Amino acid sequence: MEGINAGDTAWVLISTALVMMMTPALAFFYGGMVRRKNVLSTLNLSFILMAVISIQWVLFGFSLAFGDSLGGLIGGLNWAGLAGVGAEPNPDYAGTIPFLLFAAYQMMFAVITPALITGTFVERIRFRAFLIFSVLWATLVYDPVAHWVWGVGGILRGLGALDFAGGTVVHITAGFSALALAMVIRPRRGFGNGTMEPHNIPYSVLGAGLLWVGWFGFNGGSALAANGLAVTALVNTNTAAAAAAAAWMLLSWRDHRPSVLGIITGAVVGLVAVTPAAGFVTPLAALVIGVVAAPISFYAIKFRQRRQLDESLDVWACHGMGGLWGALATGLFATTAVNPAGADGLFYGNPAQFLVQLVAALATLVFAFVVTVVVAKALNSSIGLSVSDSEEQVGLDIAEHGERAYA
Repeated sequence: MEGINAGDTAWVLISTALVMMMTPALAFFYGGMVRRKNVLSTLNLSFILMAVISIQWVLFGFSLAFGDSLGGLIGGLNWAGLAGVGAEPNPDYAGTIPFLLFAAYQMMFAVITPALITGTFVERIRFRAFLIFSVLWATLVYDPVAHWVWGVGGILRGLGALDFAGGTVVHITAGFSALALAMVIRPRRGFGNGTMEPHNIPYSVLGAGLLWVGWFGFNGGSALAANGLAVTALVNTNTAAAAAAAAWMLLSWRDHRPSVLGIITGAVVGLVAVTPAAGFVTPLAALVIGVVAAPISFYAIKFRQRRQLDESLDVWACHGMGGLWGALATGLFATTAVNPAGADGLFYGNPAQFLVQLVAALATLVFAFVVTVVVAKALNSSIGLSVSDSEEQVGLDIAEHGERAYA
């Protein structure tokens, strides 16, 4: 077929599968950190979104994110039901792969983003309320922001904001929405009166390892071609994750002992922080981004703990603050020597790019926070976000799903 490049298509097909794998990987990463009576519930919060958000994306989500722009704020419904999204390339988005493959690849981003948020309300969320919230959030937050940043005609794209693979679209939206939800939903019973120990850290190690591998598709695949830019993004991804894992190890070692849970959290934070920058910066810059990301999230967790906020698995500290740093770091370290389609950052003589990144990040976090508060409060006052005290005591595996993780 004219315009289709077999190598590019193969790479994006593989990347699509890698990014899809990240959602069950996230399920294990989160699942290991909860108490054993809630592990099935936690795993399912991620897994069910592969079904629910995939359906939403096909019906109208893709069109809202990438359809004909309505004032730069949202896409139209011209591609609802993926009508007209077929095997031919679309030069506006990906000129060498089938347009339908681009839609499938972006679907995996749409799936994992609300899954990231689930870490904020594990062990107490009512499943019915979670399903309604997830569809509303994907439609009212994720799809518009994806259009702002990546859609043709989007306001932040027009401003010149750089986000290679989703630091703003994915991590800032998820992280600051998590903070909003934590402020609305009640804390877990007994929170602050003792430790709620993770029941299976090896699950979390497995999940983090698979996330690290999947992130090569997340960032490397965002080049949408099998080329040098994809290689640069892949190397930057690995470098930032390694740097942040090592930095977190040193931070936790200084506190007490080098925590395994801390090391894997650091790796994920590095992956988050380099996501917007992966295709715009050098490997040395990626190393700095990872090293700086670790203390930002490390001390954000300590701040959250001092405030006694039950944001259970620290989505805000890791994804919100890590993504915010990554978006701003892109404005510092980006260089057209790496990607001529990008821009030079402040350290390459263009301070305006840093200001653009700052505006884009602040607009996104405020929008995501405010909309999430409105949606969460509406659901909490109508059907209730959290389970009853007795259901929480029994555990959500039994109370919500009637099953046990372990016989």
